[in-house]
Amino acid sequence: MEEKKTSSQDRTFLRMVAIVSGNVIYALTVQLFLLPGGLVTGGSTGIGLAVSHLWEIPVSTAVLVFNVVMLVLGYFALGKGFALTTILSTFVYPIALELLGRILPEKGLSDDIFLCTLFSGLGIGIAVGLVIRAGASTGGMDIPPLVLHKFFHIPVSVSLYLFDTCILLAQAPFTDMKRVLYGIVLVMIYTMVIDRMMLMGSVQTEVKLISEKREEIRRCILQDMDRGVTLLAAKGGYSGEAQELILTVISNRELPRLERLVHQIDPNCFMIVSKVTQVEGRGFSLKKKYR
Repeated sequence: MEEKKTSSQDRTFLRMVAIVSGNVIYALTVQLFLLPGGLVTGGSTGIGLAVSHLWEIPVSTAVLVFNVVMLVLGYFALGKGFALTTILSTFVYPIALELLGRILPEKGLSDDIFLCTLFSGLGIGIAVGLVIRAGASTGGMDIPPLVLHKFFHIPVSVSLYLFDTCILLAQAPFTDMKRVLYGIVLVMIYTMVIDRMMLMGSVQTEVKLISEKREEIRRCILQDMDRGVTLLAAKGGYSGEAQELILTVISNRELPRLERLVHQIDPNCFMIVSKVTQVEGRGFSLKKKYR
């Protein structure tokens, strides 16, 4: 019981580290690339930039106020559970933005608008991806689309893109059209990076095998390769005969060896190979158990 409690505490601690790290990376990206490049962007940062231009309020202050308002909205509209996963991001990001703004040089690392756009997109995508993979929310503009989805069943992706477009347009009067276009590219880059982060994991290879010598192949995989095997019931589409399909998951480097062993047993074996982005369980995320 004590071991389970410790394991749960470790997972919670790692989640908090990931959330804090993601928000600090976000703030670092904004200070090093986005602001020096004079770029526009979506989300709460974009709102902060627009407010800063209108009333000369620091971006970090505007973001903090907006995030707190959205946190309250999320608490009442989406529940206490959602608010708890958002509270860290609500405060860590604007605080990190303010502190890093005082420490780092205003010129950032580059004044090249292309490089600033590229690295802003990469940094923001990685940062938001870390937070989402930790099971949390970055807060701010994440919340209105979720509220609209809950009460009006509007797809989150649709309203999120709509809000980001409006935020970009709101910054247009304060910047030239070239930077607005780069801002659109920036949003596209970090959206693709976030999608990639969501699929990132322990990439492995899934292999399905159909053979008349399935028993020999099964033993070979279990004994020679020390990998697990699952037998799936199948039926030939042409012959209508019942048969068993062998399913196994191996590392990418083991694929050539498996192919060699299988073809030695049955040169006519039908093999389907595909990549899987995440595998969990015995032999992968957990230690093997031998009986």
